[in-house]
Formats: sequence, C-alpha cells, structure tokens
Amino acid sequence: MALNSPHPPATDRPPTGGVVVWSPEYLDYRWSADHPMNPTRLDLTMGLARGLGLIEGVELVRPAAASDGDLMRIHTPAYVAAVKAAGHGTVQGLADARADGAAAPHGLGTEDNPIFPRMHEASAILAGGSLAAAKEIASGRARRAVSIGGGMHHAMPDYASGFCVYNDAAIAISWLLENGFDRIAYIDVDAHHGDGVQHAFLGDPRVLTISLHQHPATLWPNTGWSSEVGAGAGEGTSVNLPVLPGTVDSVWLRGFHAVVPAAVAAFKPQIVISQCGVDSHREDPLADLSLTVDGQRAAFRAMRDLADRYADGRWLALGGGGYGLIRVVPRAWTHLIATALDRDLDPQTAVPGSWRDRVAGLAPEVAAPETMSDGSSGDYRPWDGPGGTVETGVESVDRALVRLDSAIIATRRATFPLLGLDPEDPRD
Repeated sequence: MALNSPHPPATDRPPTGGVVVWSPEYLDYRWSADHPMNPTRLDLTMGLARGLGLIEGVELVRPAAASDGDLMRIHTPAYVAAVKAAGHGTVQGLADARADGAAAPHGLGTEDNPIFPRMHEASAILAGGSLAAAKEIASGRARRAVSIGGGMHHAMPDYASGFCVYNDAAIAISWLLENGFDRIAYIDVDAHHGDGVQHAFLGDPRVLTISLHQHPATLWPNTGWSSEVGAGAGEGTSVNLPVLPGTVDSVWLRGFHAVVPAAVAAFKPQIVISQCGVDSHREDPLADLSLTVDGQRAAFRAMRDLADRYADGRWLALGGGGYGLIRVVPRAWTHLIATALDRDLDPQTAVPGSWRDRVAGLAPEVAAPETMSDGSSGDYRPWDGPGGTVETGVESVDRALVRLDSAIIATRRATFPLLGLDPEDPRD
C-alpha cells in the first residue's frame, strides 16, 4: 500500500468550491414505466435545488457519453456490444434462456434489468457524468464535484445487475488511477452492498472500498459481510459494515464513525469518492433501514469533512439507490448538492411552494414534504470500545446498540490490523 506517495501535482488555477455535473439526458435512463428506478427522482431533485437557489451562479458541467474505451476499463467488449444490441431490440439467446429457465444473457432482459430503447446511450451518459466529475477534480478546476445520475455500483464486468448497466464509479476510479492518483477511498452508504465496485478493485491496494449497508442475510445482493476484506495485495482494503433492518440515524451514525474515519485516516487517500444512495431512508420501498433525510445529510457532511481532512478537499459525490421518488430522494440529494457546494441548508428550510405544486400535479396522492427535515437531530453516541455499549433504558434502542456494536467490532477485527490499526482502541 503506497501510503506515502505524493499527491497529484496542483495546477496554477485555484479550484472552485464545487461543480454540479448534470445533463437532461440522465432522464433517458428509464427501465420501464413501472420500474422503481424512475428518473423523475433526478428531475425533481434538480428542480428542488433550483427552487432553493442552490445552483444559482454555479457551473453546471454537461458531460459527454463515456467512450467504449472508457467503458472497457471495467466491462468486457462482449458485454458492451450486448448492451448496444439490446437497446436496439436484439438480445441473443434471451428466448432460449427463458425457455430453459436459465439466466438471461449478460443479465439483460430480467425483471430488475429489463431492456429499454437506447440502453447503451442512456447508460453511457451516466458513466460519462462520473468521468466528467473525476476530470474536473483531477484537472484542479474544482475541489468537489457531484453527479446525482451516477452511483450504479452493482454493474459487473460482464453483466447488468441491480438496475445498473455500466459501473460509472469503478470506471471513474480506473481513470483516476491512470491520471495521477494512486490512493483512492470509495465510501458507499447505499442500503445495498457496493458489490460491483468492491469486485472491481478487490485485489488492488490503491483503492480502499468501504460499504455500510443492510445486513446481507436480509437484503440483496447478499454480500458485504464483515469478513470480506479484499484479496492478495488488496487484503485489508475492503471494509464492510453490515447493519440490521430497522437501524435508525443515531445507531447508523455510531457505526459510520466507529469504522470509516479511522480507515480513511490510515489509508491517506488523495481523493474521496462517495456513493450516496438514499434507499436507507425509513420510507424506501425496497430496503428496511430507518434513516431520515437528517441522518443522510449528516453522512454527507461527514464524508465531505473526511475529504477536507485527508484528501485536500477532493470529493467526488455520486447518487445511487433511492426509490422514495418524491418525499425522499429530492430532499436528500438536494442536501447532497448543498453539501458539495458549501451551501449547507438549514434542515428547517421550507420546501418551495412552486415545487410542492409541481408534485401535486405529478402525484396528487403523495403528501409533499413541507421542510427539508424529517425532524431528526442527527445526534449519536460515539463508540467507545468493546464492552462500552451505552444503556439508554429503552429496550429496543439498547438492543439495537448491542447488535450494532457486535458488527462494529467484527468489522474492525477483520480489517483494522491489516490497516495498521488497533481494532479494540476507540481512538483508532
């Protein structure tokens, strides 16, 4: 692990606080009319950010589609060709696979990953967005960049998985590794394990992947156990903290701060990349965690602070999962944009009436949120070592803390010695 190699050379041009990477073409990534990953969530997020004045005077970087060469940093040529063909109505072997009960070729044409027109083009623009964000930071034009269209962390080299066609985060990391970076910390806070990115860099000591997610015994993709620590030269650079269904802000944040900051500090990254999926919210229909937008905002701010402290402020923030299309994702990712731009919003900020009116037209059955908060404080009790679990007197809370602390120590014992840290010492 190259812990003492220099940072990439600085440019003469002072960096801006942050940029937003956005293209209306992100909205073309639409699987089907009733698929849970609906691009309306992106459109409503940008509408809310504009309505609150967050992106006034901010450069919006419009990305180009990722080239085949960049896609093939992670994906096989056969897979890229299959995605192109599928988007134009051809999936070789799909009918035979269905007749035989076999897996769909390249994962295309399944319930999770149905075929849609121009699938390749829509997916390549999302990957291009994450590449554009990486290039803004690498060039020195910005310290921070956010692209809410990215975060497709399940895609594998040869198949689509979990609503993800091209693994934009892994593609951006691969590009950064070839352009001056040799220590990259990837932090994934989606409810689902960041399996595709972990897989891509499992044996690469230059990339630290950290994932906090719902326990793999209770949620697809059923990976991300504490014992998954990397392989070969990359042993110790995969860190996984699984948490149980029902985990609330204060418990989740206790786990985050017990594991993530110490691992990042030991790794000494040159850039922090965050997958900021918000399906951890208590209203999300596809997962079982119980965070609020306040807890998610606290996580975003914590990752920004880690980038400021350990990576000279370089922070690339991506979207990801999140299927509370109206009440959750727009508010959470508006907070993400605000965090990346250093324009932090007071959680009690009122949601603009014009945005609420638009929601009423789109989904009159949904009660639009009135403020940018769910009423949670975002407070937590820091982990203080094995056997130090606090007792609140509330049985359900105490039980959750005991179970979380078991997960914390399992993760720390699996990975911290490999990072040169003491798993028992809460100062590490």
